[in-house]
Amino acid sequence: MDGKNVLLAIVLSSLVLIVWATFFEAPIVEQQTVESKITKNEDLSSPSIDEGEKEIKSEITRNDLINNVKRIKIENENIKGSISLQGAIIDDIIFKNYNETLNGKSKVIFLNPKNSLEEYFIETGWASGGNEKIKLPLSETIWKVKGNSMLTPNNPVTIEWDNGNGLIFTKKIELDEKFLFKITQTIKNNTNKSFQFYPYAQITRTGKPEGMQIYILHEGFLGVFGDELVEKDYDDIEKEKFTINKSKGWLGITDKYWLTAIVPEKGKEFKAEFVSKKEKYRANYIIKEAKILNPGSSITNEINTFVAAKEVAVIDNYAEQLGIEKFDLAIDWGWFYFFTKPLFFIIDYFFKLTGNFGLAIVIITALVRLIFFPLANYSFKSMAKMKILQPEMLRLKELHKDDKVKLQQEMMALYKREKVNPISGCLPVLIQIPFFFAIYKMLYVTLEMRHQPFFGWIQDLSARDPTSIFNLFGLIPWDPPTFLMIGAWPILMGLSMWVQQKLNPTPPDPIQAKIFMFFPLFLTIILAPFPSGLVVYWTVNNILTIAQQWVIMRGTKVKTV
Repeated sequence: MDGKNVLLAIVLSSLVLIVWATFFEAPIVEQQTVESKITKNEDLSSPSIDEGEKEIKSEITRNDLINNVKRIKIENENIKGSISLQGAIIDDIIFKNYNETLNGKSKVIFLNPKNSLEEYFIETGWASGGNEKIKLPLSETIWKVKGNSMLTPNNPVTIEWDNGNGLIFTKKIELDEKFLFKITQTIKNNTNKSFQFYPYAQITRTGKPEGMQIYILHEGFLGVFGDELVEKDYDDIEKEKFTINKSKGWLGITDKYWLTAIVPEKGKEFKAEFVSKKEKYRANYIIKEAKILNPGSSITNEINTFVAAKEVAVIDNYAEQLGIEKFDLAIDWGWFYFFTKPLFFIIDYFFKLTGNFGLAIVIITALVRLIFFPLANYSFKSMAKMKILQPEMLRLKELHKDDKVKLQQEMMALYKREKVNPISGCLPVLIQIPFFFAIYKMLYVTLEMRHQPFFGWIQDLSARDPTSIFNLFGLIPWDPPTFLMIGAWPILMGLSMWVQQKLNPTPPDPIQAKIFMFFPLFLTIILAPFPSGLVVYWTVNNILTIAQQWVIMRGTKVKTV
């Protein structure tokens, strides 16, 4: 396999991985007096997606919906917002440390009130068992605050609702310094009857996040059930509801950088569902074992709820400290987890050392080249020998152009005589593909690269290069359409690939040679919309490869122009 085929193998393998990663109802009780029909032997469900819900009114703004109901203010070092006392739902969360846009001042608004156009909220509650009519607190219930009315890490809040029939429901809500809400819900029985209750929690979202849901990233439903990671796209759930029964795990909805997740009480078997109806999506669970509430006693259930920016250190700490199974997989590390995640810690170390994420990318690229230096040397020496033999290979092709069998025999004899293995230059490079793809994945999915500058015009390594050759990189006062935004860094990458081609043997087949000639242009266009951090990595890697290959070819006296 010659050098061009090596390049083709790398490019096509990477594209295959990218494409592969890309294209790869139970009734609920609503706010009213409910006649429970759940028994121990029947299937359990948490609240349905739209039964009894009000029609969404687009003219009502987010602020109006927030101000229309009484609320508990919440704030810590990372988030601020409020909890609605109507339904006791977490529906107003803003990330204090992240801006919506690079130069904007507006912070990222994550959760939105119920009945808004982009509603996104978390609720907890109880379903009841038995055959009695029980008035339960649901979405329209107005809760009362007991004591402190401001939720902070040092000040938990307790809310209460009396159903008027001898049952008192309370929720104690605690907030840590990061993104964890701990909800302890209790029912006190002041009657002379016994009841059965099943705790549940659910996340409801209307609409999908803006932006392209492609590339190498999962966005949508996810959860760990037992030891199995389950990822379901929105389209998957639109086609078919997902249901599973397990006794440990967690579930939620993930965006590229943000996450909502709910964790059932440990040691209790639960039923989890991912449901969709009319562009409304819900992830929920319900504990399958009934809690028996006897006269004069109480029952309690604890739920850990996360409304998180997917910061690696924070997610890992929650997984370890709370013992949540594989919670670190909330960040989509991909197939090459054992490569990708360690690479992040290395690049994060260099980021903290240099103060510039772009420099950290350059350093880790150089380290990767250093690690694979012996393999690359072996590959380039093989390609250099193939280039020396190219004139003789062309002569044999012309001499035996009408006899392919004879041509193959003569080519094999040439390889044997000159002690050249045509595939020896390919194998070392193919071994590196998972490693390079892991770097690509790590740079793309990690929140830590978001809005990080490099030098010059690159002010956000997580966004595409903002320049374009079609307005001479800003010299012409014209904003090209998106498809013409081919920036300086993608062009540098394309030029570096073109130089690499010149250092490699030319394919003997003229048609193949012409196809390879267009590869740098093709990849320049394909990679132009990618995050500039990825393009910087690829360009620097190409330049270091060119330098190493040029030195080897000079040593073997191969013509390099």
